Amino acid sequence: MGQVRHSRDEVIEPDDLMARVSYRIRLLQIAAYKSFEKKVQGFGTAPRYYGLLKIVQANPGIAQTRLAEAIFLDRSSLVPILVALTREGWVRREPASDDQRVRRVFLTKAGEERIALLERDVIAHEAAMMRGFSEAERDQLLGLLGRIDANLRQALAGPEPGEKP
Repeated sequence: MGQVRHSRDEVIEPDDLMARVSYRIRLLQIAAYKSFEKKVQGFGTAPRYYGLLKIVQANPGIAQTRLAEAIFLDRSSLVPILVALTREGWVRREPASDDQRVRRVFLTKAGEERIALLERDVIAHEAAMMRGFSEAERDQLLGLLGRIDANLRQALAGPEPGEKP
């Protein structure tokens, strides 16, 4: 008697899981992406790789290895993405003039034009996601996320030489 029964269809989200920042960030990332993808049509696979495209735009000719590092991907995971974006006309890859083993990534002219169109959907999605937040709250959230980012980058880099792990 006194025991609470749950239906089979009810999902129990354990408090200890919901208190994990990494879990909540991952859930929000999935939800944000699904919401964005639902609203954005006609851009092929590009919306999925908007951040990557913006990095290429800001760093024309970025080496593939550096691009992979910037977005926390293995080089082998980046290649099929770049193949798809090349096929869709967003980017082009060229060998570096000083080292033929290095591939550099550029937005195409069409990619530059289409990213400007995609940007409108990104801005609208961002506004919907942040509805009800003041500018100060948004800035605070970005600051806190920046601190998490710095901590993760430091953890991924490992200890400095001579530093205890």
